[in-house]
Amino acid sequence: MSIDNGQGEKNNLIARKSKLSNTVSSLGKIPPQALDLEEAVLGALMLEKDALSSVIDILKPEIFYHDAHQKIFEAIHILFQKSRPVDILTVTAELRTMGSLEMVGGAYYITNLTNRVASAANIEYHARIISQKYIQRELIRISTEIISNAYEDTTDIFDLLDHAEKNLFDIAQNNLRRDTQKMDEIIKQSLATLEELRTKTDGLTGVPSGFTGLDRITGGWQKSDLVIIAARPAMGKTAFVLTCARNAAVDFQKPVVVFSLEMSSVQLVNRLISGEAEIEQEKIRKGNLQEWEWQQLHSKIGKLTEAPLLIDDTPALNIFEFRAKCRRLKSQYDIQMVIVDYLQLMHGKGEGGKGGGNREQEIGSISRALKSVAKELEVPVLALSQLSRAVESRPGVNGKRPMLSDLRESGSIEQDADMVLFLYRPEYYGITEDEQGRSQAGIAEVIIAKHRNGETGIVPLKFIGKFVKFGDLEEDFNPPNSFSQDSPSSGMYPSQDFEKQSNVIIRPSKMDDYNDDDPPF
Repeated sequence: MSIDNGQGEKNNLIARKSKLSNTVSSLGKIPPQALDLEEAVLGALMLEKDALSSVIDILKPEIFYHDAHQKIFEAIHILFQKSRPVDILTVTAELRTMGSLEMVGGAYYITNLTNRVASAANIEYHARIISQKYIQRELIRISTEIISNAYEDTTDIFDLLDHAEKNLFDIAQNNLRRDTQKMDEIIKQSLATLEELRTKTDGLTGVPSGFTGLDRITGGWQKSDLVIIAARPAMGKTAFVLTCARNAAVDFQKPVVVFSLEMSSVQLVNRLISGEAEIEQEKIRKGNLQEWEWQQLHSKIGKLTEAPLLIDDTPALNIFEFRAKCRRLKSQYDIQMVIVDYLQLMHGKGEGGKGGGNREQEIGSISRALKSVAKELEVPVLALSQLSRAVESRPGVNGKRPMLSDLRESGSIEQDADMVLFLYRPEYYGITEDEQGRSQAGIAEVIIAKHRNGETGIVPLKFIGKFVKFGDLEEDFNPPNSFSQDSPSSGMYPSQDFEKQSNVIIRPSKMDDYNDDDPPF
């Protein structure tokens, strides 16, 4: 008897829980919406003729939650495109033409919408709230879809990641746009920047490269700029950007992050140690250091150890992951410069570059994304790039100098970049003397082929191969084998005589030299 009572109580408990569960389930969750504001906005659009121009870039038919409201705004949008007046009569007539008048509730419902609002004074604010509710619904939809697909055993995880990244990126690109600024606001910002630059005496307006001649032309790496540094293999691309990163982080305490897709973080640090301690890279790689070299190493890497220099050696980095990491590093460390080594090793989509399209289109999307990150975070992005083999096939002494047409795999790189720099070492091609008979041993040229906001030119630098670093070119520069173990490392540091004239070759800006097929921006 007691057993039966116990079983009965258990059944009653289950029944009560089931009833409670059904009650909660029947209530459910209502998607984010603002129907009253949708009605107010549509009513205001039919009341005042100038109201639509203030929200036309915010609202789209699919942003409205109610199906009827989507059709009504679609009719309003069609009238706007046809440059016809928007009011109760014209909207009703357009809906009748579309065959949707009865579906939205007839002319009576259209008339009632105008009774719900007195004026269009707050229409822009209301439109932004409607847009926010739409973004919330889209995030819920995408998240639910991701959760559902993640539970499926047959789902390709990389396809799922690619799909999720694309959908989230589309929401941000299509809905989260910066407001247009008035001229007086922009002028105030410009004057504040000029006042700040007025106090500077070194001529630098951006992140210093540490190379006097280069900084004289560029003023340093500028905020929001995408700088492409291209060269053939073995020209010293990685050594150049590492020297730039070292100079900015050690000498000027600017937080810098290096994304190395080609070399490991330990290999990069070994190069930095070689240049800082002036111990041959070969010895550091093999560990064949004398006792005095160990002492020299430990005594000179102190500043390097404390430098705000970050290295990420994640292989096959894709753009979505790169953007997320940069945002996080900007928040945590306030990074002032981003370096990518190198562009062709990145992926525009998910793992393995999946997502359709050819490689040229993918490289184009990568370069646009790099420029987007530079603008969003307001930091210079330095991206290394490979050159095509066309350089090697050109005859003549000067034929080996790179040109913009040599950029590999995509013309979008040239179009998106604010600056394009080429590295060129005549010694690599067996050119031992220039036209004036001067030795080219240990000489490197930084060719500024494109400079959207300034001059182009050629900056000669010193390349010290055994220390894997670049430096300023002194007037009495000798070939690298003449350097002794105790030679000074002043080449790693920017010259104090920034205003002093040098042998930099400067050409006028080519910003306006373009045709219709090759826009500068």
